[in-house]
Amino acid sequence: MMKPNSILGGYLVKQAICCFLFVLGVICAIIMMFDVIEILRKTSGRYDASIGFIVQYVVAKLPETVDKVLPFIVMVSTMITFWRLSKMNEFVVIRAAGVSIWGVLTPVLLTALGIGVFWITILNPFSARMFELRETLSYRLKTNSNDAFLFSNKGLWMREGIGDGNVAIINAGSLNLKDGVLWLQDVSVIEIDKNTQILRRIEGFVATLEDGELNIRDVKIYKAGKRVEILNNLSYKTGMNIQRIKDNFIEPEAISFWNLPDTIEFYKSSGFSVHRYKIRYLSLIALPFFLMAMVLVAGIFSLKASQRQGGVFTMIVLGIATGFSVYFISQVISAFGINSYIPIWFAVWAPAIIVSSLSVLYYLHKEE
Repeated sequence: MMKPNSILGGYLVKQAICCFLFVLGVICAIIMMFDVIEILRKTSGRYDASIGFIVQYVVAKLPETVDKVLPFIVMVSTMITFWRLSKMNEFVVIRAAGVSIWGVLTPVLLTALGIGVFWITILNPFSARMFELRETLSYRLKTNSNDAFLFSNKGLWMREGIGDGNVAIINAGSLNLKDGVLWLQDVSVIEIDKNTQILRRIEGFVATLEDGELNIRDVKIYKAGKRVEILNNLSYKTGMNIQRIKDNFIEPEAISFWNLPDTIEFYKSSGFSVHRYKIRYLSLIALPFFLMAMVLVAGIFSLKASQRQGGVFTMIVLGIATGFSVYFISQVISAFGINSYIPIWFAVWAPAIIVSSLSVLYYLHKEE
């Protein structure tokens, strides 16, 4: 089996990376072109939408879209890589030198693995920040305010554990971020024991969230059988922070790979469903292996001994159609997992395992 650090292995890795960057650039250009058309249509007749705003919006939306089509990008770039090998008769020479099909596939598979790892560990946090920026820009577009920050005007409901099986339900009528401080209005905190009995209820006119504490003002504390306690201020410890509240209003795709484990634990202890967050986290872990599966599929349709065998266009079309089918089926299976119709691990790993297994069987048959 060819080693990736050999001369031939290094050549294949270089070709795979160059083709990936080329396809990525083309896809990004196409996406940005359509996004520019969309935002220009939305801002038609509005003089408050500057060129800078439009550029910000298009750039902020780009990572979110590329995330969704990354497997397709890897597959197309791999097909181009293998097509070039066949067109230049390099594949024939490589095979004549006694290199097996796995020797050709291994460097490209490891390249796809490296792209996947780099994507989820380095680019995913950047993509999550861009998603947040894009949501904020969309909110500003709707509200005609240049300094609006995306939070909820529909209030906040959160639940968190406070020890000994007790929980606290925190509610706020509205939220507003100003000068880095989160302000909550019409705040209510209800503490409930493990037998669902109310321990006490805290109500306040306004509160600020700083350093893991809710600083509540104009406080009234209600306890069964006791007089109402009135305080000017009350510091209430909480596991909430601004990032977690943001996460409560956005999709799991907008949460960084590194922040997902803490988010999952927080919502699990708070009694919220974590299915979507778990699937997102496990999907990111499985992404490099899914990209490798797409490489195997691409090789089936593009690795040919010679272009003279004909049917190149048909094979490419079939390969792209197969790639779309695999991606669509993986999204359907993921939807079943989110709705708890199938186990989460199966929803995440089944597409990569099934596609890889079928592809390996095909290569073994061809080698024989």
